[in-house]
Amino acid sequence: MVHDVALVLGGGGAAGQAWQIGVIAGLAEADLDLTEAADLVIGTSSGSTTAVHVRSGTPAAELLAAVLSSPPVQPVGQHQERPPSLPMATVFERMRAIGAAATSAAELQRAMGAFGLESDAVLGPAAGQRRAMVAARLPHPDWPDRPMIVVAVNAHTGELAAFDRDSGVDLVDAVIASTALPGMAPTHNINGTHYINGGVRSGENTDLASGFANVVVLSPFGGQHRTSPQAGQFEGLRRDPEWGTDLASEVEALRKQGSRVEVITPDADSRAAMGTNQMDPATRIPAARAGHAQGKREAIRVTFL
Repeated sequence: MVHDVALVLGGGGAAGQAWQIGVIAGLAEADLDLTEAADLVIGTSSGSTTAVHVRSGTPAAELLAAVLSSPPVQPVGQHQERPPSLPMATVFERMRAIGAAATSAAELQRAMGAFGLESDAVLGPAAGQRRAMVAARLPHPDWPDRPMIVVAVNAHTGELAAFDRDSGVDLVDAVIASTALPGMAPTHNINGTHYINGGVRSGENTDLASGFANVVVLSPFGGQHRTSPQAGQFEGLRRDPEWGTDLASEVEALRKQGSRVEVITPDADSRAAMGTNQMDPATRIPAARAGHAQGKREAIRVTFL
């Protein structure tokens, strides 16, 4: 088995996180076990939750079984008591406006940070509830022994925050920060500094795998630029190739450095299973099943492990 492997887990909501678990389990069935092979795991947004599970020491098949055995979840909006958020249409409209006005990635990140801080007036009171909800989803509260990075963005400056076990930040705080999408969750306060979702910088932050010989990227939103989003679908933030923050640019940069990079994005069956609202917990089981089937197929081309 070849070492020097980085596993990059991009954001993708509840559906994307479950799809990633499915793909990882499917690859493991074909003797490509990334829970063992990855020397570094990088998690962004919901991918940070996947990263914690991948580093938990739990076999991939058991991770999948846990998703598939979860109690049925009602679709969002059907009598679930959830933390407050702004209307999704409002959030998407604001994101589009911020992306259209930005002239650089740094400007977009600062503007999204300002949006997050502004939204705290409405969302801030739910910070305690959200902390408990995120903590309950993690298999353990401590950083794993093996290398893992959880990506967030400083809401005040727009700068990268790459948390790891040496950052002096609790694991649950790092994951809460990485998943704090402006308008949908409050910014997360760590020692007086507020943080927002790492996906504001990049959906995958694949550049953090620089220097690794082999990189596997699981990107729930990575192929979405090929088609227009369906009505109500989260299309993400503007990714301008000139800024180098889109997945294709990040992958090209790694390949120019000599890395072998394999990118897995949802195929047609997985996209259908994930639906138009990837934030909806009810998508988790179908997305995991579709990801599992896709992972077994993808093993044919991910051959360097």
